[in-house]
Amino acid sequence: MLSKNIRFKNFTKKKFNKNLKVLFKKLIDKNNYDDNVIKSFSKSYFYSFTKKQLKKYKKFNFFQIYGMGGSSLGIQAIYDFMRPKIKKNFYFFDNLDSKNKIIKTKSKSLNLIISKSGNTLETIVNENIFSGSNKLYITENNNNYLRNTALRLKKEIIEHKNFIGGRYSVLSEVGMLPAELMGLNSNKFKRFDKLVSNRDFINSLLANVNMLYRLVKMGKTNSIILNYDESSYNLFRWYQQLVAESLGKNSKGVLPIISEMPKDNHSLMQLYLDGNKNSFFTFFDIKNYNSPKIKKKKIFSNYKYLKKHDLFSIKSAQKKATINVFKAKGIPFRTFEVLKKNEETLGELFTFFMLETILLGKMLKINPYNQPSVELIKKETKKILI
Repeated sequence: MLSKNIRFKNFTKKKFNKNLKVLFKKLIDKNNYDDNVIKSFSKSYFYSFTKKQLKKYKKFNFFQIYGMGGSSLGIQAIYDFMRPKIKKNFYFFDNLDSKNKIIKTKSKSLNLIISKSGNTLETIVNENIFSGSNKLYITENNNNYLRNTALRLKKEIIEHKNFIGGRYSVLSEVGMLPAELMGLNSNKFKRFDKLVSNRDFINSLLANVNMLYRLVKMGKTNSIILNYDESSYNLFRWYQQLVAESLGKNSKGVLPIISEMPKDNHSLMQLYLDGNKNSFFTFFDIKNYNSPKIKKKKIFSNYKYLKKHDLFSIKSAQKKATINVFKAKGIPFRTFEVLKKNEETLGELFTFFMLETILLGKMLKINPYNQPSVELIKKETKKILI
C-alpha cells in the first residue's frame, strides 16, 4: 500500500542496499535538492503565476494546448485521469499531423502555448498554422522564438523555470496551471512533503528501485505496462517519455512499452509468456464502482457463471488469471491498483514515478536530467530546412 488510495505490491520483499538509502536521503535533503528539480514536487515551490492571474482565463470553456513531450503529456494525463470532474474541453496539438485543424467552437477558446526552450519546431509550426487570437505562453525567460512572439502580440507570458526539464515539469507551472484551468485544485497534487516523511512509502519506493536496478543489471530492460484502465493511457505515455528520455544513455536504458489489456491477451501475451526473457511487467488498474452489468436474460445456460458479474469484475478476473500465470512462470511483475481517482492519487503516482526514475538513473550512474542525443536531431533538422 502506497497510501489509502493506492494498493501497491512490489516485485519482491528483498531488502534494498544501503547506497540507495543514502542516495534517497541526499535527493530529498532541502539543502541539497539535485538541480532544483525536486523543489517543484513540493508545496513550498513558488509558481510563476498566481490563482488571481488565472481568473480571466477560467472564463473559457475550450482550450487548445500546443506543446511537445513533457510540455503536453502530463497535461493529457491529468485531463484523461480526472475527466469525470472536468467540465471544460481540451484539445492537444502534440504532433505535426495533417489531421490537425483549426477548431471552431460556439464559445471562444484559449490557446496555451508551452515550450521550455521556446524554440520547439513542432510547437512553433502548430501555433503558426492553427492557433486563434486568445493566447497564453509558458516558456523560459530568455531570448527565444515563442517569448518574442508573445511580446510582439502583447500576450501574457508565464515563466517556465529553466532548471525544470519538460518530463519533470508536470507538478510545476506546465502541469498545474492547466490543472487550475480544468477546475482542479493544484495544491492537492503536491504530495511530496507528506510522502517522503512516510516510512511505508519510502520503503516501498526504495525496495522497488532496488529491484528495478537488479532486473536491469540482469538484462531485463523492457518495462511493459499491462494497463487495464483506458483513462490511464496518457499517464503511461507520460511515464514512457520520463523513463526513456531519462535513462536511455551511455548504451544503457529501459524501454517502456504500453500494453492495452485485456485486448493484448489476444496478440502480445504469447510473446510475454513464452518469448525471450528480457522484460519486467507492471499491472495497473483502477477500481470501477459503476461498471456496466451483464444482461442476464441474454446469457446462454452454459455461460450462466457470467450472470453475477459486471464488466469490471470480468476484467479483474482476467487480470488475476494473468497474475497467476506470471507467478507460475516466474515472470517478474509489480501491481498498482487505484481505489480512488482524485488529485491526491494522481499527484502521488507522478511523484512516485519521478522519484523512481531519478533514483534508478543514479544507481545506473546515468544523468537522469539531460537528453543530449535528441539535440542532435534538432540541429540536423534545422540544417536540412535551411
